[in-house]
Amino acid sequence: MTSPVIEVLQPGLQTQVQDEGRWGWQADGVPVGGAMDVWSHRIANLLVGNAADEATLEMLLRGPHLRFPAGATIALTGAELSPTVDGQPVAMGRALRLAPGAELAFGRRTAGLRGYLAVAGGIDVPPVLGSRSTYARGALGGHEGRALRAGDRLPLGVRSAAGPRTVAEPATSPLGADARATTGPPALDLLSPLPDPDPQTEVRILVVTGEHWHDFPTAARAAFLATPWRIGPQSDRMGYRLQGPALAPPSCGELLSDGVAFGTVQVPPDGQPIVLMAERQSTGGYPKIAHVASVDLPLLAQCGPGQRLRFEAVTADRAQALLEDRARHHARLRQALLASADT
Repeated sequence: MTSPVIEVLQPGLQTQVQDEGRWGWQADGVPVGGAMDVWSHRIANLLVGNAADEATLEMLLRGPHLRFPAGATIALTGAELSPTVDGQPVAMGRALRLAPGAELAFGRRTAGLRGYLAVAGGIDVPPVLGSRSTYARGALGGHEGRALRAGDRLPLGVRSAAGPRTVAEPATSPLGADARATTGPPALDLLSPLPDPDPQTEVRILVVTGEHWHDFPTAARAAFLATPWRIGPQSDRMGYRLQGPALAPPSCGELLSDGVAFGTVQVPPDGQPIVLMAERQSTGGYPKIAHVASVDLPLLAQCGPGQRLRFEAVTADRAQALLEDRARHHARLRQALLASADT
């Protein structure tokens, strides 16, 4: 019996295999990487009964065109990329059952930046350093260490018995074609918050103050929070370069390089902040004015070049409480899915 695969007819723009990252290797200079919007990645896996760290496809702006020769159960989350199955619109935030030979395609992007496709059983590419995530700069992991190309065939795994059961709708049924007419948890409860697609809209991003916050002049600290920063064109999975008035330098002078995290906001000598993202380097020597609250990293990951951001400072306790609320929400969704599978 032939193992199930996904056939790539058209690759889309920078479609990559991603999981929750390559943890434990930063001391050796290997970036963590993984899904930029971890919430959407986890929810997609939850919907199809996978463990949270199974590999998904991360799709940027323009989704791929894929064929499922043996059929599959899939879920789509993250950016709204107008998905269709065999030419018919399908719902996001739902488990969808694809018939053998079904083709999944995407159309116009209407909101967000990155979409996620989970398949029951996961994408069974070989782990590298404990992760299936793609690190394209280092040609590491994923499918041959790169973004997908036309003609690629991605092997699929077998769903773990430990995963939650799912109720999958036929993708081409009236239910699958209409996101409003579905059973189970409402779609809006599942999907990651998406920024307003109008680039003139300011997206609020919560931050906690960084190690060098008090080394910056009072005016620089005020400007950091008051400025409607714009994400610059030289932004990617490694970092978002922000554009706005240059911040005055801090009093701490030159610093020794030390560890950085997803969401660390550094200020280089030009005064234009850089927000470090999933493929951040292991260490950095620029002053750290702030850190994006973990609960808002998925929202930030859905913002692209040209988007305007405004930072709002919260306490570390408040940021932790919001993250714990998100974890409880995930647990409630899991229980709701289990309950719907039993009915």
